Amino acid sequence: MKFPSIYILLSLFFCLAYFSCQSKKQATAGEEEPQLIGPTFNEDSTLSFCSAQCEFGPRTMNSKAHDDCEAWIISKFKQYGCEVSTQKADLEGWDGTVLHSTNIIARLNTEAQQRIIICAHWDSRPWADNDPDEANHHTPVIAANDGASGVAVMIELARIISSDTLSLGIDFVCFDAEDYGTPKWSEKQDEDSWALGAQYFARNLSTFYSEQQTPVCGILLDMVGGQGAKFYQEQFSKDHAQTILNDVWQAAHDAGYGSYFVHQAGGYITDDHKPLIDKGIPTIDIIPYYPDCEASAFGPTWHTVNDDINHIDKNTFKAVGQSLIQYLYTR
Repeated sequence: MKFPSIYILLSLFFCLAYFSCQSKKQATAGEEEPQLIGPTFNEDSTLSFCSAQCEFGPRTMNSKAHDDCEAWIISKFKQYGCEVSTQKADLEGWDGTVLHSTNIIARLNTEAQQRIIICAHWDSRPWADNDPDEANHHTPVIAANDGASGVAVMIELARIISSDTLSLGIDFVCFDAEDYGTPKWSEKQDEDSWALGAQYFARNLSTFYSEQQTPVCGILLDMVGGQGAKFYQEQFSKDHAQTILNDVWQAAHDAGYGSYFVHQAGGYITDDHKPLIDKGIPTIDIIPYYPDCEASAFGPTWHTVNDDINHIDKNTFKAVGQSLIQYLYTR
């Protein structure tokens, strides 16, 4: 996952200094009595969906685990009332490998004209190239947080919404080939080698949407189950989808999870939301930022062999999922 613009991330320190005077107010806000709207998000169910994906092993491109997990994801969305289609494509990786990619599109309320994309990637990083032990740099990642967590939240949302009433049309999109970007140990570094499935989806939007049904916005879920996660406001999201960003962060505050959704700027992140933004769909990236983590600003398990189910916190699932329910049911 992800390719941060380092020189812009440095500006975060100035932003943090600017907003530090507001920290007490925000901490208090997170403790206010929540004003919940919509059904209850179940973090235990979400954890089970995350664990089920990890049990396949690393879902790296062109692997049996990848194919088996694809079938499982499709079956779960169908179980919860979604109309599911797949988008197959052979995409070229940074090293010339042909990646047999599958984007999974699961739609609820298919007749609704007003539609929202909620998305995440479902493939695993083939290399733990940020692991502190160099011996693990060519080891595939289980990807409990960086992949499975976002899909798990989406499946739980589908389960809840399918048995409730929501006027919006929701398109859950599982992007493939996101995490095949150039590894640290490669001399060739290519920012465009990330988010290949999302790039393909964006180039072929007309396959799924008429002009009358173009999604009004998108929400990307990336690494939404990590221990100690805080979600800062990613900069592409601020530049192109500020209203949606404000609404989701306000929904988190109203649901009682303002302490997770920090009202401070994050850096520019090349992620699956960017191709949608480039096609005119305002899309935000809910992605954690760890300003004090020496290993990575994305957290201590990012692209390491420790990105496993033992480092998932279901309370983070609850914070993200209930905030999204609050947002969807107040539109």
